[in-house]
Amino acid sequence: MSVNAVPAKPARAAQKGQQTKAVIVDAALALAAQIGLEGLSIGAVAEITKMSKSGVFAHFGSREELQISVVREYHARFEQEVFFPALSAPRGLPRLRAMFANWMKRTSTEIDSGCIYISGASEFDDRPGPVRDALVESVSIWQAAVLRAIVQSQTEGHLRADADERQLAFEIHGLILALHYEARFLQVPGSIGRATVGFNNILARSATPNAPADPAAAAPAPAGRRLKPVR
Repeated sequence: MSVNAVPAKPARAAQKGQQTKAVIVDAALALAAQIGLEGLSIGAVAEITKMSKSGVFAHFGSREELQISVVREYHARFEQEVFFPALSAPRGLPRLRAMFANWMKRTSTEIDSGCIYISGASEFDDRPGPVRDALVESVSIWQAAVLRAIVQSQTEGHLRADADERQLAFEIHGLILALHYEARFLQVPGSIGRATVGFNNILARSATPNAPADPAAAAPAPAGRRLKPVR
């Protein structure tokens, strides 16, 4: 055996450990979407995954570490579904519209399952600590991305240079919060459509004559691609 050769057994064990940890995080994320981060426990996740409590504990060490792992996994999936696909759109309003459209698509599914960002903010808004810090960091990263897309829209001449970019970002984020409240809590029909109209109204107030038209507004929705109606 070569002096520099690495034993295969430890490598396989490490890979298996990572796979097991991913299974645990996936189960914990699904549970947290339903009952919130505060409802997570080593015992509850062990029961779902058919593992022992000691087995789950060996991968995380504490309930807090499990909660933080769930927040980070949720953020990673959010970026994969909402942010990264939008980067293929041209800079400016097309990219901002793509980000919001992806955000709305994800939100339409979370009306039934719940949003970790929103439920987590309610649970940890006044509770300092690592879990709150992880939530704040994740939400702040996304808000910064929205703000950056708005500023790029101004740079491209699609939105007025004198428009308050932070006010625009605040109002856009507010639409999603209102949508969750109205659609998930109050179960008001048509909430998704009103959020879309609100987004278009926000852009229209600050749009310049050079702003590209929204292709989605001109083309009919393809069959079978409509968002799921609210119960």
